[in-house]
Amino acid sequence: MNHVSFQLDGRDGVARAATLTLPHGTVRTPVFMPVGTQGAIRTLSPHHVLETGSQIVLANTYHLSQRPGAKIVAKHGGLHDMMQIPRPILTDSGGFQVFSLEKASVTEEGVTFAYEVDGRRTFLSPEVSMEAQQQLGADVAMVFDECLAFGTDKDAATRSVDRTARWEQRSKDAHHRPDQSLFGIVQGGFWKDLRERSARQITKIGFDGYALGGLSVGEGHSIMCEVLDWTTHLLPEDRPRYLMGVGRPLDLVEGVARGVDMFDCVIATRHARSGTVYTDRGRIRLTDKRYRTDMYPIDAGCDCYACKNFTRAYIHHLLRVGEVLGSALCTIHNLAWFHNFMRGMRDSILKGTFQDFRAEVHRRYPERTSPKPVAGGGGGGGARRDRGASRKGRGKGKPRGRNR
Repeated sequence: MNHVSFQLDGRDGVARAATLTLPHGTVRTPVFMPVGTQGAIRTLSPHHVLETGSQIVLANTYHLSQRPGAKIVAKHGGLHDMMQIPRPILTDSGGFQVFSLEKASVTEEGVTFAYEVDGRRTFLSPEVSMEAQQQLGADVAMVFDECLAFGTDKDAATRSVDRTARWEQRSKDAHHRPDQSLFGIVQGGFWKDLRERSARQITKIGFDGYALGGLSVGEGHSIMCEVLDWTTHLLPEDRPRYLMGVGRPLDLVEGVARGVDMFDCVIATRHARSGTVYTDRGRIRLTDKRYRTDMYPIDAGCDCYACKNFTRAYIHHLLRVGEVLGSALCTIHNLAWFHNFMRGMRDSILKGTFQDFRAEVHRRYPERTSPKPVAGGGGGGGARRDRGASRKGRGKGKPRGRNR
């Protein structure tokens, strides 16, 4: 296990600004990570991904292990050389996708499942996941954890939390790549005592960083914040904290307010492909008729490639006729906007004005729904983003997660 360099640069209350140093570069936090499930950010070239200001990107072990295969990635020299991304990369363990499948069979050893593309039977365990992630060669690997189905009863959830701790110890024991960090994942659904139990178990094992899994599965903003209140303060101060699968502006600022440093989500790229873009005045949908003759850029305050060169009217046209360039321009803008948003949050922490920044986010991006509280259960450490695996059998909640 490689002990990452994590330096706190400033605080404003519980909110933190830090510098995370990894083999392929330095990451200033708080940070938003775009998701390249299949080894690419959909519609974008590596050049455009880097141009948006992406400091670190995420790729998916489950999908890349199946196609093209971890050994093929290793023959390229690893993900960085294959994807042509010279900056840090994080890979998740594949657990969420596996537990999303209807016919996954779980034992103490691991999970057996039918690969959704061709139906072939496949086995995934902490050891198999670690071997694959070490071949993929990302800067940060994630432990293999058990992902709770939404609505799981407490007895089953307790057994799952304990099994996850055993699997995370096995993940650590099987991880031997010195230039790759390993992050643990806290589970526990929506029970305070199980979250605390998991946090104690995982921090006792000891990892380079700690993630909060099982959120963004339909529980709603207020419940997510409550789980963070229970859990984040139990994680080591001198390690990065990662909230998986969360990416709405309001969720980002409230996560940072509770001491979280890293986030990933498909929201920026998935919304972009349907023409929904983020601006400093709120979210807009460029496919709406009102933008057919709008000669302004997406966001006058943005200096991304899309905003510097194209009008809302042109992008509206591209989206309406199905030209992929429309989705690409919206994706470029959204990634640039989210990265600028996180930089602004970091600056406010360093200047001591974070509460003003937080209040402005609440004004521009208010919580629109108030879902009923959930009795328990939760998704896995990866219900965390749109991962492209089947969501059949995932339960009642709709993850905001990711899939590129």
